[in-house]
Amino acid sequence: MILCGGLAISYIIIDGYNVTGIFHKDLEKAREALLSSLAEYKKIMPHDITVVFDSYKTGMATEQVSYYGGVRVIFTRLGERADDVIKQTVSKERREWLVVTADREIVDHAWANGSAAVPPDKFMDIVSGRRRKGADDILSDDEADEESDKMRSRRGNPYKLSKKDKMLKKVLGKL
Repeated sequence: MILCGGLAISYIIIDGYNVTGIFHKDLEKAREALLSSLAEYKKIMPHDITVVFDSYKTGMATEQVSYYGGVRVIFTRLGERADDVIKQTVSKERREWLVVTADREIVDHAWANGSAAVPPDKFMDIVSGRRRKGADDILSDDEADEESDKMRSRRGNPYKLSKKDKMLKKVLGKL
């Protein structure tokens, strides 16, 4: 994280097709919409954003890196999955990454390497501006009810957040 004029810059890496989904009639249009919304968000919040898309079936021999409105876009090389690129990046570049994915394997890898993982829908709610209740609100009402049920059965102080929840709250507060 870097401070820039008092703002904390976070490092965000996104599993592109995990966010857009792969069941679109026009996959290129879905990618374009995602990149456009991320570029608009980057104008407001100067985070270092990387989006990784799978090209393991139809990609080129080398990884393709480009930029779209300041957002780094990576298309994996032939035979390489976006999951592998994301895990390698999080492992090699020792930063506090915010990993946007719903893939359990990547989520576990992120937490094990000192980074936080956020579900795509929660991240996109923040990016699109639909979720501006405040930094203290990291859970929706339904999620809060589920959490309170979990806390009743959990050991320890029921009023303290777990380490993961504290980190997630901190990271989401920066967005």
